[in-house]
Amino acid sequence: MLMASMPDWSQLQPGFADPVHDAQGVFRAVLDALARPGQLRSVGSRLAPSAEASVAARATLLALADATTSVWLQSSLPEVASALRFHTGAPLLSGEAELANAQFALLTDPARCPALERFAFGTAESPEHAATLIVDVPTLHAGHGGHGGHDGHDGHAGPTSRAALRLRLRGPGIATHSDVTVGGLDAAFWRARAALAPRFPAGLDLLVTAGDTVLGLPRTTHVEVC
Repeated sequence: MLMASMPDWSQLQPGFADPVHDAQGVFRAVLDALARPGQLRSVGSRLAPSAEASVAARATLLALADATTSVWLQSSLPEVASALRFHTGAPLLSGEAELANAQFALLTDPARCPALERFAFGTAESPEHAATLIVDVPTLHAGHGGHGGHDGHDGHAGPTSRAALRLRLRGPGIATHSDVTVGGLDAAFWRARAALAPRFPAGLDLLVTAGDTVLGLPRTTHVEVC
């Protein structure tokens, strides 16, 4: 009788110290970030630093993913992968052929983001079938940058360096407009995201992360590069 091979847990990272309450805290922070685009939210120092991805990106996946939600990893991330398998049981995907099957996608090198239309963005009848992209960036600040935000200096090596862009956000959850500064993503990325707008209510929801901070950009948010 053949025995199933045991997973290699040699690179397993600890999960939440208090799995129930920590997951609830992260879940509330993410929901608040999506409800109030432009207002950065901290998930707290709930995980040890990792060179593979920020605390916010990893905590978000640990809080939201489970055995029924597929997670696409852009890069080979042994620590992240082992933690997700052990703590959530989420099916892990990789390679561009799997993009359309992902419910969550972790982009740790957003400068080399695949074409956005290759992800699942749902349909007018079933917009909830769209993917949520967690985009890990080197810098993320409220306003014009430098204050009120975070650099990815929690042990996260960060994606390929790109100049930070100031973005002006408008839409539901924003009184008039809100400004944020995001590094690691060029203007072409935001143009590609804007090109999905005519497909609403289908579309992609974004969670931009750096350090322990998350920025929510639901598909209803209009983003202008200033």
